[in-house]
Amino acid sequence: MLIDAHCHPFDFFSITGKQLEPPPYKEIFFASSAWNLEQFIFNKEKGANMIHAFAVHPQLPAVNPSLVQDSLETLHRLASENKLQAVGETGFDFFNEKFRSTEKLQIELFTVHVELAIAKSIPLVLHVRRAMREVFAHSKNLKKTPAVVFHSYSGTVADGESLLRHGVNAYFSFGSSILLNHKTAMQACALLPFERLLTETDAPYQPFHRSFSDWEDLPTILQGILRLRGEKVTIHELEEQIGENFRRARGLK
Repeated sequence: MLIDAHCHPFDFFSITGKQLEPPPYKEIFFASSAWNLEQFIFNKEKGANMIHAFAVHPQLPAVNPSLVQDSLETLHRLASENKLQAVGETGFDFFNEKFRSTEKLQIELFTVHVELAIAKSIPLVLHVRRAMREVFAHSKNLKKTPAVVFHSYSGTVADGESLLRHGVNAYFSFGSSILLNHKTAMQACALLPFERLLTETDAPYQPFHRSFSDWEDLPTILQGILRLRGEKVTIHELEEQIGENFRRARGLK
C-alpha cells in the first residue's frame, strides 16, 4: 500500500481534467485537503481510501481575503456535523512580503484551528513556510492534539527533534523536495526518526518531472527516502512502515 499523506483531488481535477485515483494494480491511501465546501464535497465523493481535512488555508487572507469568513464558517459547520477527520491544512506562510502582511490574521486563524482539533480530538495538518518559530510558540497547545502532520516538511532536523522533545506527536511528510536537491528537506528526511516519516504528492502542486504531481510519483519518492537513509530494507518494507506511520498519525486501526 502506498501513502499520499497530502493531496488536493479537486484542484488536480480542475487543473488536469483527470481524477486523482489509484492505479488498478496498487492500493493507495490518500489524505485530502480543502478550504471551501465545493472542494470538500468533491473530495468526499472520492470515497474509499481517503481521509478528509478542511481548514482556512494560511495563504487565503493574502490571496483572497473576501473568502476567509466563508471558509471559517464552513470549517465550523463541518466540525459541528462531525464530518472532519482532520483539521488542515492550517499553519503559517511567511514566504514573502504579501503573505507576511497577514501574519496577525494567520496567527488568529491558527489558534482557532488548533483549538478545534483539540476539542474534536482529530489530527492537525500544518503548512509552514519560514515560520517554525511561530510553530514553537504554539507547541504547548500542539501537544494537546492527537497528532500533528507537517505537510511538505521544511524545517530542520533540530526543529523536528525539538518538537518531539516538547511532547508534540509530530509526523513529517516529504514529497518531491527530496528529489529536487532541497538540502534541508533531504537532511531532515535522512535523520528524523523512521517511525515519524510520511510520503506525499501535494498533487498537483509538487511536480518534479512533469507539469503536475500525482500518485505515480510515490514509488520514486520512496526510492529517494531509501537512498537518503541508507536503510537496509526493501521497498515493500518501507511501504509497510510508512503505512503504519500514517495509520498512527491519522488515528486509524
